[in-house]
Amino acid sequence: MKVTGVLPPLFLPLCRRLWPGRLAGLSMTLLRATALEAAILAGHVLLYPTGLIQERRCGTPADGDGTTRLPVRPAPPVVLLHGFIDNRSVFVLLRRTLAQHGRQRVESLNYSPLTCDIRTAAELLGRHIEEICERTCSARIDIVGHSLGGLIARYYVQCLGGDLRVRTLVTLGTPHSGTRVAPLADAHPIVRQMRPGSAVIEELARPAPGCRTRFVSFWSDLDSLMDPLETACLVHPDLDAQNVRVTGIGHLALPVHPAVAAGIRDALEAPHPGDRTAGGLTVA
Repeated sequence: MKVTGVLPPLFLPLCRRLWPGRLAGLSMTLLRATALEAAILAGHVLLYPTGLIQERRCGTPADGDGTTRLPVRPAPPVVLLHGFIDNRSVFVLLRRTLAQHGRQRVESLNYSPLTCDIRTAAELLGRHIEEICERTCSARIDIVGHSLGGLIARYYVQCLGGDLRVRTLVTLGTPHSGTRVAPLADAHPIVRQMRPGSAVIEELARPAPGCRTRFVSFWSDLDSLMDPLETACLVHPDLDAQNVRVTGIGHLALPVHPAVAAGIRDALEAPHPGDRTAGGLTVA
């Protein structure tokens, strides 16, 4: 999957002066991605306070925003799980596009920024999912996890029996085999758990025979938080995993870029071996 960021017009004259000729062409992709990351970060800082509290649970979303939506299809609820030191506000645009394409049961979960253990966060996620399944009368759900959120969801699926509940897990820039970036951040216990060779990463590398969940991992060749870059690929002999390479954007753009959102929709709408059909419609 190739996507491109939008470079603000003011940057173009500066690029031509700093990197004339061929060097400018080679540097332009990285510069676009950097400018896009900066713009997304600025917007997210503004939205961050809106996502500090858990969203209100309600039955059917209101249709009063004037947005054109496709007909609602029978599909599992979608749970969105944010990354480290973040909150549900990162998924504002993704929620909107999922709702526009017929996914009306979408919920964003917050976990505390003080969370110090991936295992504990995964157990809490499991309790939330049981509540969602009971409230929505759904046997299974789908999850989209950004960065650490994807790792928490994977631990729940692989190590806590969550494959009974999770039909498809989509991860965005998740360090599946551990990342070495920002060594000074090791003061935080959950960052140490995201390092290569940590106990949590070793647990996830163990055999997982019979896992029922399908995994789709989006990884970017310009993700500055993944070291090495391929750590965001999910490679495990027992897991049904597909890796989707995204080029031209960075870590923060993965949950908000429209091309990635389209790929997420495709991943969630793909038929699953455990689904059954009724009247030509797929029912989870």
